[in-house]
Amino acid sequence: MSILASGKDVAKSRLKMSNPWHLLATGFGSGLSPYVPGTMGSIASIPFWWLMTWLPKDIYSLLVMFGICIGVYLCHRTAKDMGVHDHGSIVWDEFIGMWITLMAIPVNNWQWVLAGFVVFRILDMWKPWPIRWFDRNVHGGMGIMVDDIVAGIFSAGVLYYAGLYLAR
Repeated sequence: MSILASGKDVAKSRLKMSNPWHLLATGFGSGLSPYVPGTMGSIASIPFWWLMTWLPKDIYSLLVMFGICIGVYLCHRTAKDMGVHDHGSIVWDEFIGMWITLMAIPVNNWQWVLAGFVVFRILDMWKPWPIRWFDRNVHGGMGIMVDDIVAGIFSAGVLYYAGLYLAR
C-alpha cells in the first residue's frame, strides 16, 4: 500500500494552509509534524503563552475563553474539511490545554513550564477518567476540544498543588 493510500495522508492532503481555520487548527503547521504532532503542538503553544503572560490575568483568561470558543468552530470545520474526526494534525486543542495548564504555574521559569508540559502531555495521552469519557462521548468541534480542556484543568490543579507544597 502506498503512503498516499493511507487515510491520514489523504486527509492531510485536504488541508490548505492558506485557509486561516486550517492554519490555526494545525497550530500554525506544528500539527503537520510526522512525529508526535500533539506534542509538537504543545511545544508550539509555549511562545504564544509566553507573550500572553505579559497581559493582565483577566485579559489572558478572556483570550483562553475566546480560544476555546473559536477552537470549537475551527476544529469542527477543519475535521469536516479533512473528512476525519480529531485528526492528529489538529492541535489547536493542545494549544488551549497548555495555556490552561500554564495559568497555574507559580513562577514563570523554564522548570515550571517543563513540568506543565510533561504533566499535560501525560494526561492528554493517557486520558484517565473523566478525560477519556469526554474524548469518547462528546463529538464534533467540542469533542475535539473538551478532553484537552479537562486535561489542562487537571494539569493546572497538579501544578497549583505542587507549587503550594514546594512553597512550604
